[in-house]
Amino acid sequence: MTTSGPDDQLTPGTESLSFAASVNPLPNWGFVTRRPAHFIAFGGGAGLNRAAPGTMGTIAALPIFGLMSQYLGLSSFLLCIGFFFLIGIWACSVTGKALGSHDHGGMVWDEIVAFLLVLLFTPNNLIWQAFAFLLFRLFDIFKPQPIRYYDRKLRGGFGVMFDDLLAAAYTLLCLAAWKAFSPF
Repeated sequence: MTTSGPDDQLTPGTESLSFAASVNPLPNWGFVTRRPAHFIAFGGGAGLNRAAPGTMGTIAALPIFGLMSQYLGLSSFLLCIGFFFLIGIWACSVTGKALGSHDHGGMVWDEIVAFLLVLLFTPNNLIWQAFAFLLFRLFDIFKPQPIRYYDRKLRGGFGVMFDDLLAAAYTLLCLAAWKAFSPF
């Protein structure tokens, strides 16, 4: 007989586990709040969105950016992003092991940190930020080379974080080219 409690890591109604569910459990709020690493990796719950967790993680970076940009200068902001990256390596490693998937789609801290970097170097204008958002999501989803190579080769928390950092770099290169060659 299986019992379920409020801090079960599986979604309600999955008390009878199939093999696939036991290998890759579907996390819920109880799983996310059970450990600080899970909470961080899931972007405070943004990654629980089943339809588009990466997009929700990227959106979650916007208010964080707004708050941080009010209080931090460039060097302090970059130091925070570096710290967030290191914390993300740990959190995504711990959470990936708990889920049995090194890069579970619900782990969105990588999108949050990488998009914070993009926003830091994007002009403070809604059109530029929307274009940055679109480019970042496209690079993160389609993973052109070498992003795809590193996504497949690197495992663990560093691999989860690194491919999104490359997507951020591609996004910033495109924005810089647009700014340099555009009449706008």
